[in-house]
Amino acid sequence: MSNEPSTVGTSPRAPRPGTQKSSGSTTKKGERAAKEKPGTVLQPVGEEESKNPEEYQCSGVLETDFAELCTRSGYIEFPKVVIRPRPHQAFVASASLSEKPNAEERLSASCSINSLESKYVFFRPTIQVELEQEDNKLVKEIYIRGWKVDDRMLGIFSKCLPALSQLQSIYLWKVGLTDKTLATFIAILPLCSSTLRKVSLEGNPIPEQSYHKLMASDSTITHLSLRNNNIDDYGAQLLGQALSTLHSCNRTLVSLNLGFNHIGDEGASYIADGLRLNRSLLWLSLAHNRIQDKGALKLAEVLRPFELTHTEVVERRRLLLEKGSQERSRSPSSSRHGDSREKSQMTGISSAALVDKSEKTQAAKTPKGLGKKKEKAGEVVKKDEKSGSGPSPTQGAAKKEDMTKSAKGKVTIPEQKLTKGKNIKTGGKEKRSIFLESELVAEATEMVNPLLEPVEHRDGKVFMPGNKVLLHLNLLRNRITEVGLEGFLTAVRYQVQFSKHKTSSKGPVGLLWLSLAKNYFHPQCHTYTMIQELMLPRDPIKSKLKEEESTAFPT
Repeated sequence: MSNEPSTVGTSPRAPRPGTQKSSGSTTKKGERAAKEKPGTVLQPVGEEESKNPEEYQCSGVLETDFAELCTRSGYIEFPKVVIRPRPHQAFVASASLSEKPNAEERLSASCSINSLESKYVFFRPTIQVELEQEDNKLVKEIYIRGWKVDDRMLGIFSKCLPALSQLQSIYLWKVGLTDKTLATFIAILPLCSSTLRKVSLEGNPIPEQSYHKLMASDSTITHLSLRNNNIDDYGAQLLGQALSTLHSCNRTLVSLNLGFNHIGDEGASYIADGLRLNRSLLWLSLAHNRIQDKGALKLAEVLRPFELTHTEVVERRRLLLEKGSQERSRSPSSSRHGDSREKSQMTGISSAALVDKSEKTQAAKTPKGLGKKKEKAGEVVKKDEKSGSGPSPTQGAAKKEDMTKSAKGKVTIPEQKLTKGKNIKTGGKEKRSIFLESELVAEATEMVNPLLEPVEHRDGKVFMPGNKVLLHLNLLRNRITEVGLEGFLTAVRYQVQFSKHKTSSKGPVGLLWLSLAKNYFHPQCHTYTMIQELMLPRDPIKSKLKEEESTAFPT
């Protein structure tokens, strides 16, 4: 009896050499050694050592790459990559891309939709994808909903997402983003394919409200949705500054959805300040917020001519001076006469005197030109244009080149006189070419800085024509009364009059769709009715439906 306790494991003796190297049979000495020595952690995949995720080369197939990277990172369970369910198709959420259910499985799945298992399968974390129609292996959209994405999972995405050559959209809905994970996600976006243009981060409230980092100057995102993120006036201030400031402007973002947030009058004013100098945003939604009349009036003010501040006027003058110096430096100076003429233009000598001087030099060289000294400069230019008279054709060509070069050195370019002097194209084609050229110059100027747009001077103040690039504005379900409606009515009237004058030309014409429904005014009030009547012909969808109804049911 005295020898039994010593065999149980209470004896302090060290184990005999070779006892730990036991076979598959379990012995008491093996149990004692396992208690004394801490046990090794079992690998989750059944291997002795997990493979290094850095060594894996992604193939571009998301299902294979994601599963392999999760396995190498030590995940025992991880979400499956599944095809996004369609409304007209039965869908089994637990099925992977390679497991396509047949007709019988679809029928059984639809029959057991009320079972307990199917309910839990629906809420199981998955990565839903939409594939290209031409190639079923190429992923174009990714949907992640309802499960937390941490730094470890983002590290896996940083390896498998850049391998997707046709990725266009990423949707993250309620994935528990933080300020740190958002910064990690933003760092992944430049690594992805150049086709990635749409990002949706809905239901991810962040206390720091650092969503404006998605709209940096080097960002390539064109569509951004930030609904249900508890964005308040401070977050709206950061977003407004990301849209545009006096020295920077976002040029890639086309649509911005800020619905279902906590933006008030102050936040709407910041968004309006961002729209003053932004010329890329076409679609903006501020629906389901807390905007009242003060914020609504600030938004409406940007849509019609508004007064520039003192700092904006100073910046505009500086840009104009820079533009003039750049144009003078770009002017060609290949000939000696061209240099002298450019210098004479800078000192104030008129172009008519230059033509007269060149004509006198040509007349001194040739005796035939003695009788032409008394003619006026304008007549000489006309005769040269019509008959091309002169001592030699090469001198006439050099003269025309000098004229064009000296004209290009000016700030205001007389395009019509130059085209008439060429006498090559017809009048209609000349006007068309001049018009297209002026359009290109205007578009390039807008891309450089909106402060260089044509302005209007009234009572010692400088007014810009307003933002006419924004086409869609949604202010559904806010707190706007008839006071705010008056501001939008004035803006819409101005844009309607402006678009009538631009029927024959291309370019932005202002709002095409404006939603002000479900606010704090009666739906039948006079101001709201007038806004609807003015906007109805501008809305392309409603106007097309009205035309179809009129053709289908003629009166």
